[in-house]
Amino acid sequence: MISREDAYKLVQEKVRQKNLVKHILAVEAVMRTLAEHFGEDVEYWGLTGLLHDLDYSKTVDHPEKHTFLTEEWLEGYEIPDDMMHAIRAHPGHIPCESKLDWALYCSDPVTGLIVAGVLMHPTKKLADVDEGYMLRRFKEKRFAAGADREQIAKCQELGLSLEEFMGLALKGMRSISDELGF
Repeated sequence: MISREDAYKLVQEKVRQKNLVKHILAVEAVMRTLAEHFGEDVEYWGLTGLLHDLDYSKTVDHPEKHTFLTEEWLEGYEIPDDMMHAIRAHPGHIPCESKLDWALYCSDPVTGLIVAGVLMHPTKKLADVDEGYMLRRFKEKRFAAGADREQIAKCQELGLSLEEFMGLALKGMRSISDELGF
């Protein structure tokens, strides 16, 4: 299977936008935290998060092609079918079927919501943002409108309440707050 080092090299090679790299790292961190919570393979779930938007900058204007280019780029690597399934399912190209699928599906938009919440917080520090603050922001439909609330709320498919999921997502992102810059 692809190593974290090789996967990160691919991210550095294929993704030029600094904020997109931060998003990818945030999703990786949330996926690692969820894996730990569920007793799953932390490295495996983290890699799934790290690779999920590898082709986003090339497919942003053609969302129907998102993840298909990633699959091409990963052909020379040993990528397990269920990892590729989760990557393909996160933008809705195919249905989510596993815990890994649902975790990635929910983690992708929640990171954007949290980043927006941090940027609106008076201190602009991730450490100062808690579940209550984020849940209030979640309910504001016009706040971070691009963060799909329905997609985030599918955390129920993981057996998590929205508050539990938000707490785990915050924990994951806090673990790399220096890399995220807040």
